[in-house]
Amino acid sequence: MIQTVFRGSHRELGGFSVERILPHPPLEMVGPFIFLDHMGPVRFEPGAGIDVRPHPHIGLSTVTYLFAGEIVHRDNLGAVQTIRPGEVNWMTAGRGVVHSERTDPVLRASGGPAHGMQAWVALPDGSEEVDPAFHHHEGADLPTYEGGGLWARLIAGEAFGARAAVRTYSPLFYVHWRLKADARAQLGADYPERAAFVTSGSVEADGHRLQAGDMAVFAKGSPVLFTALEDAEVMLLGGEPVGRRFLWWNFVSSSKARIEDAKADWTAGRMSLPPSDDGESIPAPL
Repeated sequence: MIQTVFRGSHRELGGFSVERILPHPPLEMVGPFIFLDHMGPVRFEPGAGIDVRPHPHIGLSTVTYLFAGEIVHRDNLGAVQTIRPGEVNWMTAGRGVVHSERTDPVLRASGGPAHGMQAWVALPDGSEEVDPAFHHHEGADLPTYEGGGLWARLIAGEAFGARAAVRTYSPLFYVHWRLKADARAQLGADYPERAAFVTSGSVEADGHRLQAGDMAVFAKGSPVLFTALEDAEVMLLGGEPVGRRFLWWNFVSSSKARIEDAKADWTAGRMSLPPSDDGESIPAPL
């Protein structure tokens, strides 16, 4: 059932290191997921923190989910929202949005941990140019399950008989598993494209050992049984494909011309900055 297993590449981003899982050529997407970063884990010294300066997006939804630490989101829609472990910040860029992600000044002064995931979900045909929007979700918005050594949270979409309150534009699933050693759990065959990323520990799936940092992509058609070889955490993701998408910097579109237009808008200053974070921005790559 495993089509491929690979590991990401390390990148420096806003004062900390990330492990970039998607895209991983030649694999461009898993369902609508076109980008996946594993952030940290890291512990900042007092005075240090995350500083992802204001930058633009089109044609996608960003999904931020934390295991540890806090990040303050600010965007040019006026939203200012702190995200904490187990919560979801879901920002739909649509025709265009600008946001920043930074460590809160109080937390920065004392130092502390940062660990989480950020994903980008490509918007499907007919929804690429929707109005931008931001939503924060926590608690009952994100269904959880516990039993038999498995704890699970549905971050977005629909899976395992549950549905998250997060508004999505195409069929998908995004799940966080915690497994105790020897626990078993099964990923169903509901979606044609599915993958699992191991954030800690190790598991066995389809007779293969997957350890922290491994991303496994599964063939469609049959369930996949996981057995935890030790305490482990796994992110499950996938869904229905949305068709060919082009990715350049922070822009996703089915049209290369639309990406060029967005690049020109950002370079010319036609995309406004967040009102509470407008002192600097990230220039478009040359």
